[in-house]
Amino acid sequence: MQMGRSLKEFDMQTQKKQSVAANGHHHHVASGAADKLRSQISSNHELSFLMEAHDGLSGAIAERAGFKGLWASGLSISCSLGYRDANEASWTQLVDVVERMVDSTDLPVLVDGDSGFGNFNNARLLARKLQQRGAAGVALEDKGFPKMNSFVGDRHPLADTGEFSGRLRAVKDAVGDDLVLVARIEALIAGHGMDEALARAHAYAEAGADAILIHSRKSAADEILGFAAAWQNRLPVVIVPTKYYRTPVSAYREAGISTVIWANHSMRAAIAGMREICGRIIAEESIAGIEGEVATLDEVFGLLRYGELAAAEERYLPQHHGNGHAKA
Repeated sequence: MQMGRSLKEFDMQTQKKQSVAANGHHHHVASGAADKLRSQISSNHELSFLMEAHDGLSGAIAERAGFKGLWASGLSISCSLGYRDANEASWTQLVDVVERMVDSTDLPVLVDGDSGFGNFNNARLLARKLQQRGAAGVALEDKGFPKMNSFVGDRHPLADTGEFSGRLRAVKDAVGDDLVLVARIEALIAGHGMDEALARAHAYAEAGADAILIHSRKSAADEILGFAAAWQNRLPVVIVPTKYYRTPVSAYREAGISTVIWANHSMRAAIAGMREICGRIIAEESIAGIEGEVATLDEVFGLLRYGELAAAEERYLPQHHGNGHAKA
């Protein structure tokens, strides 16, 4: 939420969220977030960017930087919890983190739902819970459970196309258009080639996916661009250029790609920054040398809207005299 927002506007939004929560779900909140995300992913005129976040703080920083949407990265959330990206963190832990991200920003959040944490039933349960917590969308990848991070090792067995299509249909039947459903294809990761990737894309479109995420571990974007050319935008295409990061964004615009996800960079920046600062402090036995290189406390307080709390105290807490008695 922006620092310049008035207290009245903040109160109105808070009352809306509380009213929705009191009814036992976040239907209206989720639906509005889904609409925001859908308009970004479905835009034929402008390339959209989603920035990785893994908690409320990283989400607030991304919003302050100017991003219009967030990617709740499975890798980054797992890492922040001290787990590996191999379904070691539970779906309930994921949902709790997503709720903190939703509450800390006004941005739509596309959630990395891994492979759905099981079969169609687990996938639709995950989707319903994400919808209730205010997420805008979920991306499901066509692997089994547990899954392994796509950049680790060579064991990446794919789910049966028909079975995974059932997972997608179950999610769509459970939440309808209240979540944007992104089908993530791992055929290129698993070495199955372009024909298999395209066949799966057609099947997932038929099953109700709103967009296709095509993933690659190559250092060049050739196969991604080849997929986009062959697919011809039957559904919007989402990409994750973690490995082929040297490719200029202009190539994605020319290919008609819809959305680029910067998938793990806030988490990696946090690791690098904390490693540097911890090393300096232990070596120097002092914080004097690093004080000018870290965020100020005022910046921390600004990101988390301490000013709003101070204004709310003035409005809601009784004013006291020095003798402890309330003002008349």
